[in-house]
Amino acid sequence: MTEDPQTMQEGSAAAHIFARGHAELGKVISGQRELIDQALLTLLCGGHALVEGVPGVAKTLTVKTLARFLGLDFRRVQGTPDMMPADILGTSVFSLKTNEFTFHRGPVFTQFLLADEVNRMPPRTQAALLESMEERQVTMDGERHVLDEYFTVFATQNPLEFEGTYPLPEAQLDRFLMKIQVGYPSTEEERSVLERHHTAAGPVHMEQAPIEAATSAQLAAARRQVRQVRVESAIFDYLLAVVRRTREWPAISLGASPRAAAGLLMVAKAYAARDGRDYLIPDDVKTAALPCLRHRLILKPEVELEGFDPDRVIRDVLAATPLPK
Repeated sequence: MTEDPQTMQEGSAAAHIFARGHAELGKVISGQRELIDQALLTLLCGGHALVEGVPGVAKTLTVKTLARFLGLDFRRVQGTPDMMPADILGTSVFSLKTNEFTFHRGPVFTQFLLADEVNRMPPRTQAALLESMEERQVTMDGERHVLDEYFTVFATQNPLEFEGTYPLPEAQLDRFLMKIQVGYPSTEEERSVLERHHTAAGPVHMEQAPIEAATSAQLAAARRQVRQVRVESAIFDYLLAVVRRTREWPAISLGASPRAAAGLLMVAKAYAARDGRDYLIPDDVKTAALPCLRHRLILKPEVELEGFDPDRVIRDVLAATPLPK
């Protein structure tokens, strides 16, 4: 019996997007495979990502290039201490010609929004993103404005600088599907960066390198494949056991929320689709646990003083949770 070509295409859609994404973004960015992988996963799951790393490791460049590869509209806002909610959402302007207020849309009305240095925005402005991230809409003067179905927020922050910053509250952090930690490139990758800067006319020229964009049909097919990944009852029980164990773990004062459990399930399904599978296995849950949970857990102060971080605690929780039989 011959398999239907459309079914075959659907079954490989996510793997195709990841392979093409690495190939095309590789024309601009050296290395950072995990950043590219997790950024693509964020979009296929319909979530948002907090990207954390020291300056100069291609956080902003990766997001901008990813938007080009996916053929999506891109807007950027630069976080500053004097930024107001209207700078992101938009504002109503009175017209003398019509004697009416007209809503002028802000940069949030896009498909890819990069909130650069989000922790430099004051709390009031950070809170302006809550509704748009969770409900994909903006309410202004009592009127509801719907955002695009591909609306995705990538927010960057520097983990080292604290002066002039406003740490994101738990309610805001819980809206992010993933927290992507970006490290330094390897020696070979950094050498490639130097060679590209040597041969290119400058960083702007590198950003404008031609890349072949994916089609909207390919993107839609990849999203469908993620949703269609099968999950057996035993895997549901395993995922739930991991999440609930974080709420009882001695080193954790605040565990993962039900929203975190739903996000963990979706990201695990995306990892399965990336690997060409239409079913979930425990390793998918383990792989998804770090980026999905690291920003949602609050460790006890004495545990942090001992040098523990959320990633280490999550690994301990996974090791203590029995695998499904």
